[in-house]
Amino acid sequence: MQPAADDPHTRAALEGYRAGALRWLAGGVIAVVLAVLLGAVAVSVAQDRGRPLPLVGMLVVVLVVGGFVAAVAGLGGLLRALRWRRGLSAVPWQRGLLRIAGPAIVAFEPEGYDEWDPDDEPVRLRLVSTSVWRTRQVQGLDGGEVRAAPVGGGRWVLTAEGLPTLYGARTAGRSRRGPRERG
Repeated sequence: MQPAADDPHTRAALEGYRAGALRWLAGGVIAVVLAVLLGAVAVSVAQDRGRPLPLVGMLVVVLVVGGFVAAVAGLGGLLRALRWRRGLSAVPWQRGLLRIAGPAIVAFEPEGYDEWDPDDEPVRLRLVSTSVWRTRQVQGLDGGEVRAAPVGGGRWVLTAEGLPTLYGARTAGRSRRGPRERG
């Protein structure tokens, strides 16, 4: 069987995901550099005028914090893309149906899944995306055919024909406690 990473669609989607992560990382770094430069200019101008510039300090803080958050998100995206590439190099895509069970909960029913067999269960997954538009794209696939692959550590990657990107998910196990024990 052909590893999922050898599929041209998968390679393009991984590169697109990686490019997005690089944009977040670069944007974050640029914001922090701009904050440092703005702070230096503000201090210089304040020394010349004898009084501080209004709201510049707040702007510097917002740029530093926002830039740091964006850089961390970009670095996380790069690491995720690397992990996905490694995982997809070792396993083939599994085709199946996607069922939506909640806002970010999905069930993947691989080919051959028998809903009438009590021993056969779908793979229950929780999307790891924090963006609303990515979650809505996956919700739009309800009942449709998707491709999924486990990439290790209870993590899965999902995609479908015609989608330009990949979606990450984690296995979502059922609670072993009964309703009375949950409190």
